[in-house]
Amino acid sequence: MTRKFPLKGRILMLGYGSVGRCTLPLIDRHFDMPLSRMAIVEADDRSKALAPYIARGLKYETTPIVRGNLDAVLSKYLGKGDLLINLSVEVSSIELMNWCQAHGALYIDTCIEPWAGYYDNVSIPAHERSNYFLRYTALENAKKWPKGSPSALLTHGANPGLVSHFLKQALLDLAKKLGLSVAKPTSKAEWAQLMMKTGTKVVHVAEHDTQISNDPKKPGEFVNTWSVPGFVGEGLQPAELGWGTHEKRLPADGHEHPVGPKCAIYLGQPGCVTQVRSWTPIGGPLIGFLITHGESISTSDYFTVWDNGKPVFRPTCHYSYHCCNDAVLSVRELQMNGFHIQDKHRILGPEITQGIDELGVLLMGDFGAYWYGSQLGIDEARQLMGPEFNATSIQVAAPVLAGCMYMIENPTRGLLEPEDLDHDYVLDICRPYLGPVVGVHSDWNPLQGRDRLYKEPQLDWKDPWQFQNFRVS
Repeated sequence: MTRKFPLKGRILMLGYGSVGRCTLPLIDRHFDMPLSRMAIVEADDRSKALAPYIARGLKYETTPIVRGNLDAVLSKYLGKGDLLINLSVEVSSIELMNWCQAHGALYIDTCIEPWAGYYDNVSIPAHERSNYFLRYTALENAKKWPKGSPSALLTHGANPGLVSHFLKQALLDLAKKLGLSVAKPTSKAEWAQLMMKTGTKVVHVAEHDTQISNDPKKPGEFVNTWSVPGFVGEGLQPAELGWGTHEKRLPADGHEHPVGPKCAIYLGQPGCVTQVRSWTPIGGPLIGFLITHGESISTSDYFTVWDNGKPVFRPTCHYSYHCCNDAVLSVRELQMNGFHIQDKHRILGPEITQGIDELGVLLMGDFGAYWYGSQLGIDEARQLMGPEFNATSIQVAAPVLAGCMYMIENPTRGLLEPEDLDHDYVLDICRPYLGPVVGVHSDWNPLQGRDRLYKEPQLDWKDPWQFQNFRVS
């Protein structure tokens, strides 16, 4: 029997794209509240798709959120004790969070968004268009909030979000395998010490989406298994990665940040043209896009070990994303068109015929490699949610649900990142929606097979875990 979660307040969801379409039925399934206490505000008209929910009392409004109408729109649907689920794009997360703080409402999103025209605005310095800078700005902004302010959970989708909880479980598994006698850490410092003790040097969010459809991508069309504007927006940002203390040299196009904890670097090119090697258990070796993501920065920051104000341990962390084949072709076309997004967008759903989204964390270091994550296939995804959904959307929506539940039970914690939550709490809620959740050891490293044709001189053949060995382009 599905557990019903009590909620006395109201919910406003901003945006109703692929993630919103999956999050709504989860809320309907798991929250003990009438739909008359929920509203959706969306820029595009989705009233036809929402008709069954609107008939049951859901409030719906088609209004793009801009600076001039943010207060007027939010005030109609939110007040003290209510919840804002931000699944929109090109609406400032910081302004939404500040509005919620001023009005006593809870807040959650899946990434930190700026206003429209930010990511590809070349008049803004590259380092300020980074996730690092957006996170730094959000954290600095939250320092103004009083103690005990309403909880606001940043970046809690699949990745960033769910993968941070995978990482903590993977570390506990790894520690057990290595014979380390440790209890579950209870602080940031203890988690960082645990990672250092395991000998972990590199953490990838290693994702291989093999979902394919009977209606392949056409010229002039961007096809994906989740938000097209969301993917393109982050793909146009500079490639970013948390920068480990084991790294011997900065990449030739690598840049350090002038502000904040300086736990990450950015490269002088977009993430959608930056490729890196990684590995997943079913897919095997992969070459994925190093797309900037919030977890690359928050992971490297959270798992830093400090000694007298100096970092003595920090992992290199980044995303390695092999999106579905149609999306790979879409990115290639985007590159060829001078990074101008295609006119037509399509999210794969019922036309998917087979495949899985294999999403997890790959820890690498002295022990070899260990992958932990979700292997959700399209058949199980449809059994869980219905024929119109794909595996990717469920992997994002489930941690949104879990994040909402956590904040409702912990409503006065101020600004939160995924690492601040109890990973067991989140995984217990998400696991029924993730398909097989497995941990797999491997002897893979990025140098394997690289000398079969010739010995590439730019590689570090003595230390496989140097970033230059992972990087392809």
